[in-house]
Amino acid sequence: MTHRVLGMIFVAVLALGLMGCGSQQSAASQPAGGAQTATGGTIQLKVGVLPILDALPMYVAESEGYFKEQNLQVDLVLFPSALERDSAFVAGQIDGELNDPVSTALLNKDGDRARIVRLAFKGDESMAMMVVLAAPGSKIVSAKDLKGVPIGISGNSIIEYTTDRLLQSAGLTPSEIVTTEVTKIPVRAEMLAKGQLQAATLPEPLASLAVQQGAKVIIDDSKTGTGKSVVSFRQDVATKNPDAIKRFLAAYEKGMDAINKNPEKYRDLMVDKAKVPDSLRTTLRVPVFAKAQLPTQEDISDVMRWMVDKKLLDKAIPYDKMVAQGLLPN
Repeated sequence: MTHRVLGMIFVAVLALGLMGCGSQQSAASQPAGGAQTATGGTIQLKVGVLPILDALPMYVAESEGYFKEQNLQVDLVLFPSALERDSAFVAGQIDGELNDPVSTALLNKDGDRARIVRLAFKGDESMAMMVVLAAPGSKIVSAKDLKGVPIGISGNSIIEYTTDRLLQSAGLTPSEIVTTEVTKIPVRAEMLAKGQLQAATLPEPLASLAVQQGAKVIIDDSKTGTGKSVVSFRQDVATKNPDAIKRFLAAYEKGMDAINKNPEKYRDLMVDKAKVPDSLRTTLRVPVFAKAQLPTQEDISDVMRWMVDKKLLDKAIPYDKMVAQGLLPN
């Protein structure tokens, strides 16, 4: 399973290298990363993002000029999928990315490539990050009703990890949890709405859209914070130019503070960048973002245990090989 995942990444890297042109959504159209120094001593960073709510602090830092205040030129490179984002990271075409601990561990499986430098978002009582839902009209009303029921997920991902942990916390054993691969999240949401899936795990904002369409929330991570996104940078950037990452994180912090102080000011930006469906543009809550922190050792250890059990890793990667400390603003 692991070799298949990594093989897909490296095939995609080769494909990116062979492409002669592309849109902003492809890192192939971008110069190679490496925390380069631009005109006037400004440091250039390329950071890969997906069209998700978690990226909002970066876009606010960009729109409010907080990166410029730190003498940084930050290019937020939009990718349509995590596979293409991680492929560009492996190829050295971006310096950092918004990803998750499972992604970072897979990047580090066969080499010391990546370090987590900040927790980006996790579910809390104001908004879940991952939601397990039953299809409209389904008789499923509790997590125990999902015993043996195929749940639509994307495999080998933070979505599969969160699904497993949430259902295990509700009393299901690993053998009672059955999943089915539906990699593309919009397709998964559509199949759930049509009843082609009895259950599925979705992130926001598609979880809220599914509820609007009649799906039922069975369990989510609003109380556990199980699902997490993080900001990761290439290890060579963290080693050779930690000051650039410190400045990036200082601007990120100002972006996060601005959102938390005046969330409605950034609603239109969130709707645009996170591709929020029109039916939710005025009702979806702008997330509350956590102040500067790193995933805990137990957070990473639990992801490692899950990945070893799933045979995605041969052995656990130590915390200090996953997380870079000392870069967050005081």
